[in-house]
Amino acid sequence: MPPRKRKSDVVDLTEDNEARATKVNRSTPYLDPQNISNGERFGESAKFIPLTQVPGADEDDAQATELVEGSQDVDESSVSTTMLYGNLETKIVGVRFYNGIATPGEHVILKREPQNQYDPNAIRIDNIMGIQIGHIGRGVAAKLAPYMDSKDLHVEGILTGVKGPYDCPVTLPLYGPTDPARKIIVKQKMQNDRLPLREFMDSERKEKQRQKELAAEQKKAEKNARAMALKRAAAGWQSNDDEKMFANLSTPTGLGEVTETMEDLINQSSSFNPREIGQVVENFGQKESDMAKMPMVDTPAGLFTELLPYQKQGLAWMIARESPSLPPPGSDTVVQLWKRSGKNFTNIATNYSSTTAPTLSSGGILADDMGLGKTIQIISLILANPAPKTSDSSKTTLILAPVGVMSNWRNQIKDHCRAETMPRVLIYHGSGKKEAANLSQYDVVISSYGALTNEYKDQLKAKKTPATGIFSLQWRRIVLDEGHTIRNPKSQGSQAACALRADSRWTLTGTPIINTLKDLYSQVRFLKLSGGLEDMGVFNSVLIRPLTSGEPEARLLLEALMGTICLRRRKDMEFINLRLPKLTSRVLRIKFQSHELEKYSAFQSEAKGALLEFKDKQGTYSHLLEVILRLRQVCNHWALCKNRIDKLLKTLDEQKVVELTPENMKALQDMLQVQIESQEVCAICLDNFDQPVITACAHSYCKGCIEEVIERQHKCPLCRADLKDNENLLAPAEDFGEDSTTVDADPQNPSSKVEALIKVLTAPGQAPGTKTVVFSQWTSFLDLVEPHLAKRGINFVRVDGKMNAIRRDNSINCFSTEPTCTVLLASLSVCSVGLNLVAANQAILADSWWAPAIEDQALDRVYRLGQKRETTVWRLIMEDSIEERVLDIQGRKRELMLAAFRETGKKKAEDRATRVADLENLLN
Repeated sequence: MPPRKRKSDVVDLTEDNEARATKVNRSTPYLDPQNISNGERFGESAKFIPLTQVPGADEDDAQATELVEGSQDVDESSVSTTMLYGNLETKIVGVRFYNGIATPGEHVILKREPQNQYDPNAIRIDNIMGIQIGHIGRGVAAKLAPYMDSKDLHVEGILTGVKGPYDCPVTLPLYGPTDPARKIIVKQKMQNDRLPLREFMDSERKEKQRQKELAAEQKKAEKNARAMALKRAAAGWQSNDDEKMFANLSTPTGLGEVTETMEDLINQSSSFNPREIGQVVENFGQKESDMAKMPMVDTPAGLFTELLPYQKQGLAWMIARESPSLPPPGSDTVVQLWKRSGKNFTNIATNYSSTTAPTLSSGGILADDMGLGKTIQIISLILANPAPKTSDSSKTTLILAPVGVMSNWRNQIKDHCRAETMPRVLIYHGSGKKEAANLSQYDVVISSYGALTNEYKDQLKAKKTPATGIFSLQWRRIVLDEGHTIRNPKSQGSQAACALRADSRWTLTGTPIINTLKDLYSQVRFLKLSGGLEDMGVFNSVLIRPLTSGEPEARLLLEALMGTICLRRRKDMEFINLRLPKLTSRVLRIKFQSHELEKYSAFQSEAKGALLEFKDKQGTYSHLLEVILRLRQVCNHWALCKNRIDKLLKTLDEQKVVELTPENMKALQDMLQVQIESQEVCAICLDNFDQPVITACAHSYCKGCIEEVIERQHKCPLCRADLKDNENLLAPAEDFGEDSTTVDADPQNPSSKVEALIKVLTAPGQAPGTKTVVFSQWTSFLDLVEPHLAKRGINFVRVDGKMNAIRRDNSINCFSTEPTCTVLLASLSVCSVGLNLVAANQAILADSWWAPAIEDQALDRVYRLGQKRETTVWRLIMEDSIEERVLDIQGRKRELMLAAFRETGKKKAEDRATRVADLENLLN
């Protein structure tokens, strides 16, 4: 056959109604596009090939499609790394065999078909249900395919008209890189290919204007900074009156000085209530007045404890969400974003329409504030709605929870349920694994995310449904406690949770969004919400991009989504009426002793130098974080500061990969710990670490992410060092989030912060029977505090990640029940989930970092339902230090979190540039 004539390289936006290649479903033949000449319509002369002969139409590809979201490897991070270059108006051809409804404004999915035997540039268009509509015309596909294959452009699709006999109009928004160097290259290519660049040009004009304004602002800021520096220099020559004023905070308690009373400490401190920041913008789609009027049901007969009114409302809402029904004919009601118009069902998010009734999801997100009783509401749901929905389902509810709180679920069921109706409970962990073949005999099975992930890996290897274990059952319902655990959609835990079979699915979390809307996408995917948002590319196109651009319709859509899947009540809502006692938050600022200030200044100078080296690309980010960590630690106690990784960094300067000697392994684990403590993100998935590991080339990743990369290419994604296998990946030396440093310090020479902490604990004027929880990120700091408590006869217990569950439970029980035990030393990472510490009426935050959600979760273990006493929270802050600036950054991050549902262009909270800017602010 002679070669076909090519069209001009100019894209024809009014391309003829060519129908070149289509594969609609398994009952429809595949059309050979080579048998259709330009301008020829579908007819009897067309050659048809059975689908079974089409490359890629086998079961393996179908399985791969289920595992990979979309076809262009889309994820939420593309919002911050791409920008709109232009909109290409074209047509979908080959639509003759598409029997679906094509709705203007409908979002569609583009999929490259490089293995297409008739056109290697083929770009298929599917609707959001995965059914093929047609293909992009050959000429346009030839233009776009190289860009999609090289990932220079991410292409989305929106229908702009109704389907004709042979084609359907579509707009293709073209998103390209924001990196300056790549922008120039891609722009030049697109100009050569005559692809639209209008939005790119508009953006460049706006950016030039913005840079001009920024330069003027920077010049003004530099002038102000010079003036401030002169003021500070002048202040340095003043008398030491300030030191005398704060001398009482630098003198150890019990050495003969006048003891300060609680009133004295209160007068020295300032009030601080982080919860007041931005509450007005926290809107989950339902107004407080509407929630107050929600219907309620009676407390289930099998529940010993009488539910509070708002909990009865929560139970009624959950029962209704487990048995949703579609809108009736002629109704304006929208159910799970589906509306009904005649015989058609239309999804208001994606504009996809169908005459077939959609499948509704059963379940939702219970996002009540911590301490409002999410646990007892789920227990009441288990009792009130036990019957399986299908004959294939078991009666059993699966609860997935962090290991440390699994026993709490069992205890709560035991405490709240009547003996005669007590559900049969199994903790599927440790010795409980022996019951793997008998899970359906229990009413409630409680297990961990780790157990779930391990069994998921086994199922993937076996390639079949197992006969025993978590994946062997169709569960009555699945409950994800601390459901934000699955927020990274690429993590194995998230994929495993979505792979479970269940009648109903529930997520319990006080923070459904921690960093970005990708967190919410994971929840939507887990809940099996239909209509297209379960695809990451569609979720990006419909919600994240429009919200980033500030489109008001997207805001309304997000509120509608949250209103249908999420119930969120806060403690401060009037109708909740918890009658909690007063909560007071105070900041106690402490002055450095002279020798502490000397050490702090030295670390600050080193940190500034490390920052400059990093910005000049002469230093490493790990070294910068290490110095910042020591700068923070010296605020607590100089004994915490150890130069843990300098030798390793010098070795890495000389060679890419270090030999895994015991000494180097320890140093690598220390470096990994720095990343964990600094709450860094995985460079592959751009999310918080999920099972963090470090390579021999000193780069940290999620275990699942790097194992997948090693399997494909055997190289480190950041430095391209050879990584032969998974054997040389190092996990943290201790439990996640816990430091392994041991410290030695003279108990007779405490730091200023330890002195201040002891003063708060021993100040006369405390409320009778006061019990205090002391939170710190560093277990080594808790080690330093212990001898000072013992010296003063203060009876205390401790909870940290190095203790097993039984020892932790014993400590909390002792603190809660023993009147003489007045202090609990607590690791922040452990006490931020699942524990009940209402026995305390005072909390002390010994240190802070810039993720306030973890602190809030820990404090909510004290100030929650069941708290009967006025509660005080103390934040110990070293004056004029990095800690004061951390409070400012926390305030900004609180505003970001509370405004999460009105996503802005600057919402990408944790990218590297933002973090470096934060570090720069901390050191000024």
